[in-house]
Amino acid sequence: MLERLQRLSAKDEKYVIGLMSGTSVDGIDAALVKISGNYTSTVVDEIAFETYPYPKGIREQIFRLFDAGTSSSADICHMNFLLGELFGLAAINITKKAGFDIHRVDLIGSHGQTIYHIPEPICTHYPIKSTLQIGESAVIAHNSGVLTVSDFRVADMAAGGVGAPLVPYTEFLLYAGSGESIALQNIGGIGNITAIQQDAGPSNIIAFDTGPGNMIIDYLVNKIYNRSYDINGEIAAQGTVCPQTLAHLMNDKFIKKAPPKATGREYFGKAFSEDFYALCKSSNLQDADIIATATAFTAQSISFSIKQFIPFCIKQLIVGGGGAYNHTLMQMLSRSLPTVSVTTHENMGKNSNAKEAVAFAILANETICGNTGNLPSVTGASCGKILGKISL
Repeated sequence: MLERLQRLSAKDEKYVIGLMSGTSVDGIDAALVKISGNYTSTVVDEIAFETYPYPKGIREQIFRLFDAGTSSSADICHMNFLLGELFGLAAINITKKAGFDIHRVDLIGSHGQTIYHIPEPICTHYPIKSTLQIGESAVIAHNSGVLTVSDFRVADMAAGGVGAPLVPYTEFLLYAGSGESIALQNIGGIGNITAIQQDAGPSNIIAFDTGPGNMIIDYLVNKIYNRSYDINGEIAAQGTVCPQTLAHLMNDKFIKKAPPKATGREYFGKAFSEDFYALCKSSNLQDADIIATATAFTAQSISFSIKQFIPFCIKQLIVGGGGAYNHTLMQMLSRSLPTVSVTTHENMGKNSNAKEAVAFAILANETICGNTGNLPSVTGASCGKILGKISL
C-alpha cells in the first residue's frame, strides 16, 4: 500500500473524481477533473460534471436521518453502505459520460453526506466537537476499483477546529494571486464565504459560514407550494419583503457571531424554518411575501457578513452553488453590495454547481501529496492537518 501511495503522490498529473452531497440533498454531484501539480502549483481542468438524483424514496430517507426522532442507529448504518453504493455508481457514471476509462482514474475524493455536525460542544462533562458524514468509502473504492479519500472534516475537529468550511483552502490554491481582493460565496443549503486579500498567504484567508443559503427558502417553497425549490427566484420576485420580519431574522445569534463559525441543518433546518413561517403568518404575510423575505434573509446575511467580518474592501464577489441560479437572490445581493461586482462562476466559464465536488477532488490530491488541507485561521484548529481517510 505504501508503495502504491508513493507512486501516486509522485505523479504530476492525476485524473480525479470529486463526489459531494450537500445539505440540500439534491443528489450526488460528481466531477471528473485533471489535476496538475499540488499546493500552490495546482492547476485544474474540468472534464465532466453531473448531478445524479437519488433513487425514489432515498432523499426522504436521508432527511429522516437528520432528526433523532425519526432515525435510529440501524437506519444510519444501513444508509452509510447504501450511499457508498450510490456514490460509487456516480463515479462510474461520470466516467461513462466523459467517455473515459475508469481504470485511468487515479483517485476519488468523497465528501459524503453530512448527517450531523456539532461545531460547539453540547456536553459540559465532555466538551468536544464532532461531525458525522456517511457514504462508506470502502464500498466506493471496492465498486469503482479506485483509491478513495473520504471523511475530510474529522482531522480538523480533532485539532479543535469547527471542521468547516474546508473549501476555502482549495479556493486559495485556485484564486490567490488574481491581482485584486476578491471573495467567493457558495450558496448551497448553507452559505459560506472565502475572502482573499490581494497577495494574501494561506494564514491570511478569511472564511466562514454566513448562515442559511437555500435551506430555508427550499423548505418553505416545499411546504407552501409543494415544489422542490424556487426556480430562478420567480416566486420571490412576486412577493414583497417584510422589513420587520427581516430585521428580526438578522438579529439571530449565529448571524452576529464572529468567525470562526460553522453551521448546518441542525440550526437552520426544520425547526428554524417552522418558527419563521409561524412568525410570517402571525404578521399576515402572503405566501409570496414569505418566500421573498426568506430570500432577502439569505442575501442580507451574506452582505452583513462581508461588511462586518471582512476587514478589507473586496472588488469582486463570485457566487457559486445552486443559489447562483436564483435571479431574485442575486439581484438582492447586488443591491445590498453596490460597490462590489457580483458575478457567478458561469460568467467566468465555470460551473457553479461543480464547485464543491471539484474542491474535494483537490483536497484528495492534497492528502495523497502529504499536504495539510485545512486553514487553522479559518476553522480555529490548533494546527494544519492532512485530511481524510484512505480506502483501497
